[in-house]
Amino acid sequence: MQQVQIRPYAQALTPEDRAAIKAQRPRCIWLTGLSGAGKSTLANALEVQLNQQGLHTALLDGDNLRQGLCRGLGMDAEARKENIRRIAEVARLMVDAGLIVIVAAISPFRADREAARQLFAQGTFVEVYVSTPFDVCAQRDPKGLYREARAGRIKNFTGLDSPYEAPLAPDCAIDTSEVEMAQACARLSALLQI
Repeated sequence: MQQVQIRPYAQALTPEDRAAIKAQRPRCIWLTGLSGAGKSTLANALEVQLNQQGLHTALLDGDNLRQGLCRGLGMDAEARKENIRRIAEVARLMVDAGLIVIVAAISPFRADREAARQLFAQGTFVEVYVSTPFDVCAQRDPKGLYREARAGRIKNFTGLDSPYEAPLAPDCAIDTSEVEMAQACARLSALLQI
């Protein structure tokens, strides 16, 4: 089978052109952490705050994306890698469109998060480690996943039988069991230099 050479089409507008009409600096703020750490709650609160400031945002939540774009992917290491690759590619397209993109995804492996970072221009990817301890996440268990995993009904559960590789040098770390949501959002806004 002959391979077709695909060449990117040179678009007339640049990412800078798209950002200029929105009067904002596009970024990807990537929240990583264990299930139940508070990533989605923090991402939602941050998006509401940014929206109230008149900023253009998009929120990519890992669970929501597994209902569509990443539907059918499993939880083994290769499927997780593909899940994060897809999320990162969509986030990059949205940043190129001039948006502030908030990603909330466990994204357990450092190499996958670094591969995501490499898709973005220097200074436009912000890694936030939602560092809420395992015991707190397991106690919260908002979706009942820890209970199911401990009972053996869920395999490859991050933090139990599948590893979570915490960031070594995140741009920010927030433990939602110690930091109030308003304070966490203020820290993230400051990080975005808004």
